Amino acid sequence: MNRRTIIVGAGLAGFRAAQELRARRYDGEVVLVGAETHPPYDRPPLSKQILSGRWSPHDAFLGTAEGTELDGSVELRLGTAAKALHTAGHQLVLDTGEALAFDALVIATGTTPRTLQGRVPPGVHTLRTLDDSTAIRSDLLRGGPLVVVGGGFVGAEVAAVARELGLQVTIVEALSAPMERAVGAAAGAMCGQIHQEHGVTVKCNVSVERCDGHHRVERVHLSDGAGLDVALVVVGVGVRPNTGWLETSALPLDNGVVCDEFGCADQENRIYSAGDVAKWLNPRTGRRSRVEHWNSANEQARLVAHNITNPHQQLVMDAVPYFWSDQYGEKIQLVGEADPRLQTTVLTRRGDEAHRLVLFSENGTLSAALGFGWTRAVALCRQVITRGGSLEEAVAQVR
Repeated sequence: MNRRTIIVGAGLAGFRAAQELRARRYDGEVVLVGAETHPPYDRPPLSKQILSGRWSPHDAFLGTAEGTELDGSVELRLGTAAKALHTAGHQLVLDTGEALAFDALVIATGTTPRTLQGRVPPGVHTLRTLDDSTAIRSDLLRGGPLVVVGGGFVGAEVAAVARELGLQVTIVEALSAPMERAVGAAAGAMCGQIHQEHGVTVKCNVSVERCDGHHRVERVHLSDGAGLDVALVVVGVGVRPNTGWLETSALPLDNGVVCDEFGCADQENRIYSAGDVAKWLNPRTGRRSRVEHWNSANEQARLVAHNITNPHQQLVMDAVPYFWSDQYGEKIQLVGEADPRLQTTVLTRRGDEAHRLVLFSENGTLSAALGFGWTRAVALCRQVITRGGSLEEAVAQVR
């Protein structure tokens, strides 16, 4: 049998893995399996440029208008989902019933958004796919009010776009501040303040109990007894890794596909994982984590392609995670791995209170930095984190 690498998931990580295999002169077959019918596309524009109308859906495609830059060297199996994996038998079973043999496998199936419990009437959306984005865009053009459930980055970007379109917007957050679970209450309050300054109502320490409506959503009922009249709702309360199809396999699963520092989940059977579904071992911290960032998916895919083609010269994932969000014309950046349990230090740029930096440190070592419109400071912190530098060093450089 000819050599064959199968990549499951046709998002950024899957597309980049296929692209990198060919760039590294991999001479076996490459099959890219994707559950969606759309060609591979980029996800960050879904809550930004496409939602605002600055881009058309085709502008998000990775590569040409057909969605590839693979020159026909990769077999695309779109509209097809993985159903099961037989690791020892080196077989991937598709929802068509077909079984594909492989020499190496890359799992890049991403995540699925969580939604509200109970009946969900039309007009209540989650945002993960291109179709989700175009549906929300259509409803935004009908007008508000809009309720965003969850104050994470995706919900925040939807709120910002909606305000720019002139809609009345309310963010409902179950914790004491938006982004609290990721960056802590103090930094989360800064995120919430930005929205309040732009006319968004931010309601914290309250959750959504149910949504009512006959033909469409009309009212949101909150846990404090209040009710909000709405025209649409966008739910951003986290995601689940797409690993259900792997539950009968022998792979280790724990809130994602458990991998070593090389991105490998099963060395013997040459099974790798990349992107939002992958839980890599971080050689810097000795801990495993799923990093749901564009840059990490891109870098992990590149490393997996290298490790498949160079089994005796494996590379580890040691790049510092980086994430950005555009809201109200301001760039919010997160570099490193933030944790609310870490010590935090807040800096403000001299003469400009709007530019702030939250530094996260552990035992004097800089772990992460969250910047509000202060790109230079974030870039300096990224260098400090890369070389394992101290909080003191970061503060001195920024100032």
